Amino acid sequence: MQQVADRQAERRAREVQANREELVERIARTIRQDGEIEPLPGLHFFRLSATRGLVHSVSRPAFCIIAQGSKELFLGDRHYRYDPYHYLLVTVDLPGVSRVLEASPGRPYLSLRLDLSPSLVGAVMAESGYTAPPSVARVGAVDVSLLDGELLDAVVRLVRLTEAPAADVQALKPLIVREIVYRLLVGDQGARLRHLAGVGGSISHIARAVERIRRNFDQPLRIEQLAREAGMSVSGFHHYFKAVTGMTPLQFQKQLRLHEARRLMIGENLPAIDAAYRVGYQDASHFNREYKRLFGAPPLRDVQRLRDTMA
Repeated sequence: MQQVADRQAERRAREVQANREELVERIARTIRQDGEIEPLPGLHFFRLSATRGLVHSVSRPAFCIIAQGSKELFLGDRHYRYDPYHYLLVTVDLPGVSRVLEASPGRPYLSLRLDLSPSLVGAVMAESGYTAPPSVARVGAVDVSLLDGELLDAVVRLVRLTEAPAADVQALKPLIVREIVYRLLVGDQGARLRHLAGVGGSISHIARAVERIRRNFDQPLRIEQLAREAGMSVSGFHHYFKAVTGMTPLQFQKQLRLHEARRLMIGENLPAIDAAYRVGYQDASHFNREYKRLFGAPPLRDVQRLRDTMA
């Protein structure tokens, strides 16, 4: 019996390794230049041929895996690192900083992101009869877990559809995406994924508060109102908000404002003072100080540096 079990384990290990190699090959074949593409709606591929410095961005709710290379992500006071043996799950829009740790022309960094939505997660929960485990009081909106063979297999089947006929994509993509969501729900991060479906007591209240701040980031932050809507005291709201996001509500709003100001200056060519007012700052010097603290340089110098990089 032990020999049979050993042979089965060896076969499964070979299958997993074959899937890892196929994932690398297919992503590399689909995206041949550095950058990002979306070969299927909601599925994004990334390629990078050299490591680079810290990149500021807003992480969207998504399931992310790396086919080749490794990456680290900083959100508030928390640090996450993942590689081909782990996946990253994000369930709330969060401003953060990341950097690719391993990439070269011969072995480029290759990864994918599958966007997730509340309606999708809720539908899978309903269709599968998934019964949520007891609410976990302190579950952050981001974490890294081991990528098991079944989940990897579903991801590879989804990636294969990037080279399949349109009819196959239309018929099979929704089924495979639902399988991925289901495996996430019953895996280590099921409680975290419930953020997205609006299930989970205090956690869900914080997720809704995050969405409200994100939509109205240019308005004054009304902590008392947010706490009241969440059915919490102000101190309790602060406690749970940081447990989920790794940031205080004020830090969260500040980073959203500064990221949007940066986008306005680069994408819409707005002067720094106009971008500052657009995102809710009334004091230009205050804006400049906070901008430099986050991005490492004053607005004009930072924007010029980014434009030089993109040229």
